[in-house]
Amino acid sequence: MGVAMLLLVVTLGVVLLGSALCSATEVALLRISPLRLRQLASEQHPQAIVALRIREQINRPIAGIVILNNLFNIVGSVMVGNQAAALFSPLGLGIFSGILTLLIILFGEILPKTLGERFADPLALWVAFPVRFLTILLTPLIMVIERLTLPWAHRDPGPTTNEAEIRLLTQIGHQEGVIEDDELQMIQRVFQLNDMRAADVMTPRVSMTYLEGSLTVAACQELILGSQHTRIVVIDGDVDHVLGIALKQELLAALVRQQGDRPIQAFIRPVPFVPDVTRLDKLLKFLQEGREHLAIVVDEYGGVSGVVTLEDVVEVLTGEIVDETDRVTDLQAIARLRLQNLLGQNLPPFSPSQQQRH
Repeated sequence: MGVAMLLLVVTLGVVLLGSALCSATEVALLRISPLRLRQLASEQHPQAIVALRIREQINRPIAGIVILNNLFNIVGSVMVGNQAAALFSPLGLGIFSGILTLLIILFGEILPKTLGERFADPLALWVAFPVRFLTILLTPLIMVIERLTLPWAHRDPGPTTNEAEIRLLTQIGHQEGVIEDDELQMIQRVFQLNDMRAADVMTPRVSMTYLEGSLTVAACQELILGSQHTRIVVIDGDVDHVLGIALKQELLAALVRQQGDRPIQAFIRPVPFVPDVTRLDKLLKFLQEGREHLAIVVDEYGGVSGVVTLEDVVEVLTGEIVDETDRVTDLQAIARLRLQNLLGQNLPPFSPSQQQRH
């Protein structure tokens, strides 16, 4: 009787321990972040390298863990039941079965999974090599199961994360004090680049500074001296016919050298044109690769809508950049005020994200 009871206790302990380890391992491997594993693997952490391989191809390792867990729960329960049947009366056996079910649910499932989620990082690393060995050992059986479940299980796994999840993680990190205020703002602004268009940050045509290409430098002297921009648009007759841009420095140099009789178009440099629907991330790359500082923004009909600068795009990331030469920092607001005066009506105000300047 004593030996049989001891054997029953040992068998029950093995079943509960095995089931608990499988449950905790399953949750830990699913819970640990692949990004965290990549970071550890880049530091040549052996367990992290193995865990990363498991995490990137999680289906077979999880299948192996589930198979082993069911062996503990089903086969182990049968063995415990047979041993209990030899020790207890029918009434006692019924009570023991209820207690056994409660123990498996509590100590074989709920508690281990809770601990596995709480200590996912160290546990996932600790079980990496055993799970790898288990997966190799059970590969033939897992392949048979995959063949049977393929019609229902096959699907595109999709990306491991998305923009909404990253935004949420940054918010959580900020609330927990891991991410500083300025870091949070910078991350949020990065995502605005592909949500905003050139039209959102450009200087509207009514606020553009431009010179008539056929006029002489001396004739435009007051406009040149009064401009706060280092690059001035040069037109041919009207704003919709842009010839290029002229550098204010070169025009001032011409005045100093007594070359004021030269036409503005003699100082023209080529300027790129971009559609007003161009996303800011694409525009930033375009300006960087072309080593351009300014581009003319055109609408769907080819008319000039305004100008956009590299600084306009960078300000989406950094916030307003104001230097000692900036007398007006919000040319879109000025254009809006002019339009209100012309129409004599109140229009909706610009959003703060649109308050950019040339």
